[in-house]
Order: sequence, then C-alpha cells, then structure tokens
Amino acid sequence: MRRTLFVGLLALLIPGFAHAQSQPYRVAFDLTSRDSLDQKAVLRWIREVGTSSPNAQMEVVMYGKGIELVMPERSAYAAEVKEAIKNPNVTFKVCAIALRNNNVAASQLFPGVQTVPDGIYELVSKQQDHWGYIKVGH
Repeated sequence: MRRTLFVGLLALLIPGFAHAQSQPYRVAFDLTSRDSLDQKAVLRWIREVGTSSPNAQMEVVMYGKGIELVMPERSAYAAEVKEAIKNPNVTFKVCAIALRNNNVAASQLFPGVQTVPDGIYELVSKQQDHWGYIKVGH
C-alpha cells in the first residue's frame, strides 16, 4: 500500500518538476547604488550566470545613483560594461526619472543602454512576467 502511494505521489510530482525545469532562466537585477562593490557584484553575476546558463536572459535595471555604472565618464567598470553589452542576452535599462533627477541626458550613457519611463515599473512588470528579481547589494 505504501509503495503504491509513493509511486502515485511521484507520478504526480514528476510532471510539475519537469515543467519547472523547462521554464526559461530570466532575471532582473535592481541596481540603485553608486557603490563600486554593488556595481562590481552585478557585473560578476552577469558573467557567472552567462557562463553557467548561456541562454539566460538578464536585465540590469538602474535608477537612483545606480545609473553611474553605465555612464562612461563616471563608471569604475567601463570595460566590463562594454563587454556585457555585447552579450545579446544582457540588457541595461536606465530609468528616465532618474536621468531627469540627476540632470543626465540619455546621450551620456554607453551606446546600447536603453531607457525606460520608470525603473520601478520595469521591475514590477518583469516580476509579473515571471522574471526572477535580485536586489543588488554586497
């Protein structure tokens, strides 16, 4: 009886597990800090995820002072950002409100960096679309 119950439960769980494993790997990183350790961390995570899961889709959403990561004049990691931008599965998106609040023009960002009307809304939308969410911190 126990064996039959175990086999029955296993039969019910396996399709759910298989479905979970077939879901795409998509993650949005929330960067609000100008702290160089936070910026270094998100770039490291992009490299690590991209290495372990080459098809993973990654998006770094920046607002507040996090926008400095993708500003050539202020970024401590310009070479790393340029390299990450080359990956077609990585996008960098900057909040237009943060740009306005910091008196920064979109032209002051690295080529390839996108702007979104509202960075928080971008993150909420990604989560509603079943993207993972990681708040960047060290």
